Amino acid sequence: MKIVEQIKQPIAYEMDLFEQKFQLSMASKVALLNRITHYIVNRKGKQMRPMFVFLVSKMVSNGEVSERTYRGASVIELIHTATLVHDDVVDDSNRRRGFFSVNALWKNKIAVLIGDYLLSKGLLLSIDNNDFDLLKIISIAVREMSEGELLQIEKARKLDITEAVYYEIIRQKTATLIAACCSLGAASVKPESEHVETMRKFGELIGMAFQIKDDLFDYSDAQIGKPTGIDIKEQKMTLPLIYVLNQASKKDKKWLINSIKNHNKDTKRVKEVIGFVKDNGGLDYAIDKMKGYQMEALELLAKYPESDYKNSLKLMVNYVIDRKK
Repeated sequence: MKIVEQIKQPIAYEMDLFEQKFQLSMASKVALLNRITHYIVNRKGKQMRPMFVFLVSKMVSNGEVSERTYRGASVIELIHTATLVHDDVVDDSNRRRGFFSVNALWKNKIAVLIGDYLLSKGLLLSIDNNDFDLLKIISIAVREMSEGELLQIEKARKLDITEAVYYEIIRQKTATLIAACCSLGAASVKPESEHVETMRKFGELIGMAFQIKDDLFDYSDAQIGKPTGIDIKEQKMTLPLIYVLNQASKKDKKWLINSIKNHNKDTKRVKEVIGFVKDNGGLDYAIDKMKGYQMEALELLAKYPESDYKNSLKLMVNYVIDRKK
């Protein structure tokens, strides 16, 4: 059995029901909107985010979920989908998960409006049901994701990212949404309990490990749907590179910064940078940091009684680290 199917097993019923509720939550009277949202839904990914919501909810409440849990999962997926549609416009990307992106098929103007529509649908789903605690969790995540993206853009211009700033960027950009999924799962069944903050922290740790793993793929030769060296070409400062820059001699540092700033489209030069980062311990350092986050996340889970849901969350933590793409 594939690892994702194994993780999903204890919440298979909830995920099936969620699919139906999620599609209904997207519905509109405008035919064009329905056509585009139908296109998006049929090209969904692994749906890790709703899985986090249901697994956490069931783990902290001895197997219970509520209507609030389904709404929380739908809101997260609506907001996440909105950010992906907007990201493709920002990045001028024509592909998403191997298919044409919304902006490639319907142009930027419609893609931006679709993203806005999905965002408002998510917010209204919470407001109409008085889920104000869930809405607050989501709204904080959206604010932080926007701040993280802008902080990264600001720092990329100067290439002056310290390790501390890098962690703040990935915490906001990636970890905050997974943290929101986990705290939402807890809040949907145990509002205002200590589980909400514990699970938020748990999700944040997984998100940090997830992003560092993504950064490592930039140095891998495996076929993962993203070309090797793409982060360097886009002048994105990732942990392996930041570590090596901080350790390098003045001469090497100058060469590295010059390569990233002025020769990032030169395939040979990018390969040389990748080689330099590998040879100078950049990957080993990033792997150590990633495993540190993994261990911290597993320690938080250890406080909970044994259950199928806890086992699936453990599998999820390890899957984040071991995945091949």
